[in-house]
Amino acid sequence: MPGSLVLMGSGETSPTMVEIHRAAARTLRPGARAVLLDTPYAFQENRADISARACRYFARSVGLDVEVAAGITGADWVFSGPGSPTYALDRWAGSGVAGDLRARIRAREGVTVLASAAACTAGLATVPVYEIYKVGAEPHWREGLGLLESLGLQAVLIPHYDNAEGGTHDTRFCYLGERRLARMERELPPGTAVLGLDEHTALVIDLESESVRVSGRGGLTVRRPGSQVFLPSGTGTDLAGLRRLAEGAAGAAPPPRPAPEQAAEAEATLEESIGACEKLFGAAVARPDPVAAAQVVLDLEAEIVRWAADTEEDSGGVEQARELLRLLVARLGELAAAEARRSRSLPALVEPLLALRADLRSQGRYEVADALRAALHSGGITVEDTPDGSRWSLVP
Repeated sequence: MPGSLVLMGSGETSPTMVEIHRAAARTLRPGARAVLLDTPYAFQENRADISARACRYFARSVGLDVEVAAGITGADWVFSGPGSPTYALDRWAGSGVAGDLRARIRAREGVTVLASAAACTAGLATVPVYEIYKVGAEPHWREGLGLLESLGLQAVLIPHYDNAEGGTHDTRFCYLGERRLARMERELPPGTAVLGLDEHTALVIDLESESVRVSGRGGLTVRRPGSQVFLPSGTGTDLAGLRRLAEGAAGAAPPPRPAPEQAAEAEATLEESIGACEKLFGAAVARPDPVAAAQVVLDLEAEIVRWAADTEEDSGGVEQARELLRLLVARLGELAAAEARRSRSLPALVEPLLALRADLRSQGRYEVADALRAALHSGGITVEDTPDGSRWSLVP
């Protein structure tokens, strides 16, 4: 079976990375054994929930039946993702998984997918992101797995390279920022390059043909003291070309920038979808068009369902989307009330909202459905649920 190493900067269980996962899965033999290593987040109390969501993602979106295991012996496909790089390294070193991962890459066999925290361990050194960014430890490196050295690359890999969550402070480079990364670079062995992998972006290495491709929304930055080269999504090269860039060889030039038709249209992130829904809803209210506004709410609900399996977005992005959904539902009620005062065609205004409420109830989203019912009541419309469906009337 052809071997491949897939390194992801983030978004490993999001809709943005589905096609990359599917492409890797297509190389597997029928009945291949797929294993998820939960080690990076095994210290978290919600460990089982994170694993369950990841397994659902791979089953539904990728078509892979994945088992959660502590070891990778006999696995055709191995995945590991978010959490703490150093926690994973400590346990992999003690259990033999570290050696097994290196052996897979040296043998050029099997599909190995490492993302976020797990991807951070692939180089000769690892960023202890939890210790530095969250605990305040002095910037330092930890020894990495050395998977890239097996491919002739003397480099460290930094995921979340283009992170912008900090807003007022620099959180690029896996939350290090320029000041700390520049300091840490001076502590690396001479000749070591930094491979910076953007969020929702993958570096796909075919271990048999040694072809290399950057896929996803961002790009790969090959950074050395005093210079850097950016390889955008769609760029194709080979390991020899990547080595030359990492070594800073005289005359080494970056691969040609891909033509626009070479790169597939990037999937929108959840943050972008939230922003688009807000704009569309605002435009529908301004017209006013209650049916279009209700459709926006349905589209937002569908986006929440699509992103619900993502192990990174669950703590922030999905909850933000749910908050927006509740707000838009309340505004739908206000819109219905305003239209009711301007029109006698109440059925044309209320029925789409009742259809939306019925759809929410069928999905088990009772909290949002109840919020819509309350919003309608505040607008002068009473909703009564009966065995034959919902009925509405004007508040006496």
